[in-house]
Amino acid sequence: MLHQAAPAKINLFLHAGAQREDGYHELESLVVFTGIGDDLTFDNAGEAADALSLDIAGPFAAALKNEPDNLVLRAARALGGHGGARITLTKNLPVASGIGGGSADAAATLRGLMQLWKLTVPPQALHDIALSLGSDVPVCLASAPAWMTGRGEHIQAVNLNVNTAMVLANPGMSVSTAQVFANLDDRTGMGAINPDRIRSTDELCEYLKDTRNDLEAPARELAPVIGDVLDALSKSGALLARMSGSGATCFGIYEDDAAANKAASVISKAQPNWWVKPTNIASSLPSA
Repeated sequence: MLHQAAPAKINLFLHAGAQREDGYHELESLVVFTGIGDDLTFDNAGEAADALSLDIAGPFAAALKNEPDNLVLRAARALGGHGGARITLTKNLPVASGIGGGSADAAATLRGLMQLWKLTVPPQALHDIALSLGSDVPVCLASAPAWMTGRGEHIQAVNLNVNTAMVLANPGMSVSTAQVFANLDDRTGMGAINPDRIRSTDELCEYLKDTRNDLEAPARELAPVIGDVLDALSKSGALLARMSGSGATCFGIYEDDAAANKAASVISKAQPNWWVKPTNIASSLPSA
């Protein structure tokens, strides 16, 4: 049995540009991954030569039970049907919450099945497969700090090895990415400077102060509670509080693990129905 982690993806900032002819928007984002996420296992023992099965467990499994074509199975089929596999997804992350859970699951499926089936896929071909599954899937393949542009197809590694403490908070709701983009009016546009290297949490916050998430305003129009989440993070001592992706999950950056753990405890007690987790920025994907 093989194991793959699918870490939560965080957009530390996200700037939007013009809508492209293909319907997507030009984006610019500094992306990191955290120490928490979904988990997948892969096993082909006892499976028919070409049979694929998916079992879903975990605290957010129910949100996917009626999904007609899970992204995990789509990723498996996209590799070309090289064998059978029994896949188990432990869904620890809220669904449709702006932290790339489905994209991370798809990327983990590609990594896991290539290992299980002993496949060698050229990097460009793997990138193209990932992009066909979703704009965030390519950056989730490495699950390491990255500078992402285009609609997600252009990725550069960033030297951001600071183990920064964070708290992730979601008010228990999903927000439609399509609706958020439909309501997008104010766009920062392209032109932010790739930091290339960040050496401390203070340096990271200093860089981020001149950036923002352009999707935050339209997301808050659809879900005003996002403002409550951001306020809770700020009041709990966050050095910076911001929404990730198209929401509704928000993150706070803290001075250290003790401050993040304390903040998560305080927010959880005040809002027991929210999903609140302390974590850290991970510099690389955990070993399978």
